[in-house]
Amino acid sequence: MGNPPEPARDTEPLRSSRRGNRRLPRRAAIGRRSFTSTLRALEELAASGAKISVRINDLDRGTTVLAGDDFVTLPVGGVGVVPLLIEVAAGFESGLLDPLEIIDRSQVEPVAVAGVWQHLKAPALPLSDLAVLTASTGDALAANALLARVGLPAVRARIESLGLSRAALLDRFRDERGPDDAPHFALGSTRELAEVFAALVNSQAVSAGVSAQVAEWLSLNHDLSLVAAATGLDPFSHENDEHGLLFINKTGRDDGVRVEAGVLAGPRAGVSYALIICFDDLSILHRMRAHDAFRVLGVDLMEYVF
Repeated sequence: MGNPPEPARDTEPLRSSRRGNRRLPRRAAIGRRSFTSTLRALEELAASGAKISVRINDLDRGTTVLAGDDFVTLPVGGVGVVPLLIEVAAGFESGLLDPLEIIDRSQVEPVAVAGVWQHLKAPALPLSDLAVLTASTGDALAANALLARVGLPAVRARIESLGLSRAALLDRFRDERGPDDAPHFALGSTRELAEVFAALVNSQAVSAGVSAQVAEWLSLNHDLSLVAAATGLDPFSHENDEHGLLFINKTGRDDGVRVEAGVLAGPRAGVSYALIICFDDLSILHRMRAHDAFRVLGVDLMEYVF
C-alpha cells in the first residue's frame, strides 16, 4: 500500500477557531501519527485478494498523509449520493428547486434496500426532508425521489463541474439489478472523494452556501459503524461535540463493498479521508475483517487529529 510520508512541520491550522491550541511535543506527535496499524491491516486484506483504495489529506497543510491506489475507480455504493445532495443544494440556492416542494411517495418506484421513509405513515415529504433522510439514514427511496426530481443528467453535469473525472452516478437504487441495469449505483475514487469532502468543509463546493448546506446534512449521518466507530460520537447527535471534534461522513455498502469518506478535525489537525474495500463476502468473518480495517483507520485518524 506504500508508506505514509513524515508529517510536515506544524503550521497554524486553517480551522483554529474550531480546535483548541493544545499541541503535543513534536517527537511524541510523529510517533503517534504513523498509520502503521492501518497499513498492516490493509496489506493483510490486499494479500487475501481484496481491492483497496485509500486516501488521507491533511487539511491544514494541504499534503497527502496516506495514499494507496487512490486513483482507481471502484463501486462506492451510497457515497454516490454526495454529488446528488450537492446538486439539490445548488438548486435550492439558485431558486430552481423549492425546498418545500412536496414529493409523493407513490410517484417513486418502491425500493427497500435501506432507509426509513418506506416505514413512515407520511405518504409525501418536502425535498428538504428527503435530503435529510438521504444524508442521515442512507434512505434509498428518498434518494431515488431526489434523483427523479433533478434528473440523472443534471447530477452527471454537476459531477463534471466539480472536476470529478473518476466519479459517476450510474443509476437509481434498486433492490435487484438485472442484466439490463447498470451494475452499480455509483463509482468513484478515494482521491476525489477526499477532495470533495475537503471542499465541503472549506466552502469550495459550488459556493459557501451550498457547501454549508451539504455539510450540515451529512453531519446528521447515523452510520458511525466503520471509520467513525473510533470517534466515540453519539450516532444520533454529534453535530456539536463537547470535545471540539468536527466530523462529517458518508458510508456506502453493497455486496462485497464497504466505503467511507469524510472529514475529521480535532485540536491538533484536520483530515479528509476516504477508504474503499471490495472483498469476497464469503462469510461473516470475511466481512468483519473488512470492517475491522475501517476501525483501525479510525483509531489512527483520531491519534492524528488529537
